[in-house]
Formats: sequence, structure tokens, C-alpha cells
Amino acid sequence: MPLIKMTTNSTKLTLAALTAAFSFAGAAMAQNAALPPASTRTGLTYATDLKPIFDANCVKCHSGEKPKAHLHLDALDGILKGNKWGPVLKAGDGANSLIVKAVAHQLKDPDGWMPPMPNKADAKTLTPEQIGLLIAWINQGAK
Repeated sequence: MPLIKMTTNSTKLTLAALTAAFSFAGAAMAQNAALPPASTRTGLTYATDLKPIFDANCVKCHSGEKPKAHLHLDALDGILKGNKWGPVLKAGDGANSLIVKAVAHQLKDPDGWMPPMPNKADAKTLTPEQIGLLIAWINQGAK
């Protein structure tokens, strides 16, 4: 009987190890995945082009008196201000902006990927096209 119990525990341990390995590999692959290309659209503005994306996917958590991560995405001044840890974007450098890395799942720590999945706000992962718009908007000066 102990042999069967040991085999069962070994199987559970092996399954747990495989699950952890695949989770780590998935996170590493997402982190190393290429960013979508910046949109070719010009004249992008927060109010016209980015606010609708943020309203649909971000502001349920990143607005109000206690926004998650102390980051307001419901107004241009909030996103430009960043949070108490610093700026979330570098005007003119979309590919190296924290907000782009978070929505494109390029951060080392999957806990920083936005929006988190699953989430209570029913926020959806941004599409490559939406990420491309965000990159282009930041590259164009984030106005």
C-alpha cells in the first residue's frame, strides 16, 4: 500500500512541477514576444483615440478616489502624471513605456500585466491594434 501512495504523491508532484514549468514558459514567451507595430495613424489624441480604449478596459479600476496602482487613466493629466512610483509613459518612446509593456504583457512579473485576468471589471486584453495606437500616440508626444 505505501508504494501506491508514494506513486500517487509522485504523480501529483510531477503534475505540479509540469504546471509550474508551463506557466513560467508561457510568461517568458509573452515577455519576449514582439510588440505590435506602432499604428501609422497620425494626429492621435488622448480624447479622440485613447480615451475610448481606456474607458472600455481600464477606467473601472484606474479612476475615482482610490484608483488601482494610484494611476488615473480617465483623464490625460492622470496618465501623464503617472503614479506615486513614477511616470508610466515616456513621451516619444512608446516601446519603452511602462504602460505599453503592461498592456502588451512584456513585464517580467505577470502580476503587472494589464488588465489582469480574470478581473471583476470584465476588462479585456487590448488587441494588437489598440496597443499599436497606444505606442503611436506616445511616440507622437502623448497629447
